[in-house]
Amino acid sequence: MTKSKRRAKQIPTFKNEREERDFWSSEHSAEYVDWRAAKIVRFPNLRPSTTAISLRLPDTLLTELKLLANEQDVPYQSLLKVYLADRVAAERRRKRKASA
Repeated sequence: MTKSKRRAKQIPTFKNEREERDFWSSEHSAEYVDWRAAKIVRFPNLRPSTTAISLRLPDTLLTELKLLANEQDVPYQSLLKVYLADRVAAERRRKRKASA
């Protein structure tokens, strides 16, 4: 049977997000989805979900963070999120290297 007439495989039902992530990390989506029929879609108002937390920081650390944020002309909470995201990504890379 030619590739264009082959039926796509059925995508299984997953119990949770982790199971789905594990599945897609080992499978090629082209066997399950006809990408030729795909269309580009934009979601201009889509924002990642966030959770408010309470975080106690030493006054001096908060002052330094606010000064840095002011120098970059960004809100200090946004700068803090960037710093945390960078550090988390660096730790994940470090752990991946250590386990390889």
